[in-house]
Amino acid sequence: MKRDRDLVARVLAAKRDPRCADDLVRDYLPFIKAETAKFMGRSPQQGRDDELGIAMFAFHEAVLSYDRARGAFLAFASMSMRHRLLDFARRERRHADVISLDERRPDGGEGDERALVETIASERDELDERQMREASRQEIAQFAAELESFGLTFLDVSENCPKQQRTLEACQRVLDCARKNPELLDRLLQTKKLPMAELARGAGVERKTIERHRRYLVAVLLAFTNGFEIIRGHLRRIVPAGGDGR
Repeated sequence: MKRDRDLVARVLAAKRDPRCADDLVRDYLPFIKAETAKFMGRSPQQGRDDELGIAMFAFHEAVLSYDRARGAFLAFASMSMRHRLLDFARRERRHADVISLDERRPDGGEGDERALVETIASERDELDERQMREASRQEIAQFAAELESFGLTFLDVSENCPKQQRTLEACQRVLDCARKNPELLDRLLQTKKLPMAELARGAGVERKTIERHRRYLVAVLLAFTNGFEIIRGHLRRIVPAGGDGR
């Protein structure tokens, strides 16, 4: 816990001082390389692989955009790097697509050929889908680990979801209240307990409703405080935007 607090203090200092930011990137270069290696499937070579530079830039971006409501910094930075690397890979493929679109290749039948442009869309879609599946798998595994630190599992959350529309709306008010008050999210992450009294008062929801759906509320708030972009994308359909629009 002290190490996490020390890191957050360094990140907040780096937001104000470029030299501190440079020091942080240098000190966490092994972490950045490890995250890049997960994406590439091999160790990146400094000065040769563009992916490492992209990841370092994304780490620096994460430093500048971080606030404590986003939860653990390294989880947030990891997500930021993965999304930047995905964007970079897609841009590289689009650039490669333009080089020789009229080139023809065998189509599998006797003497049949198709122009490269006719095969690009399906191949690109397949690669995008594979990368998105892998990104989703990693994010779900990381989210499961976060839930475990709160003594929760996906089954616990599933069984604790609100069943009635009125209850769902009450839970939405609680979530909106928490996201508009970062100090409550900080307390959740530090104590591993939902600040029920403050949430009940701020959202105008009975405390017994919050207690009954505590596991569901904790899980959704974790997703919105730790940079789980893919999971958050699904949750936006049921969770109203908070005051910061995240």
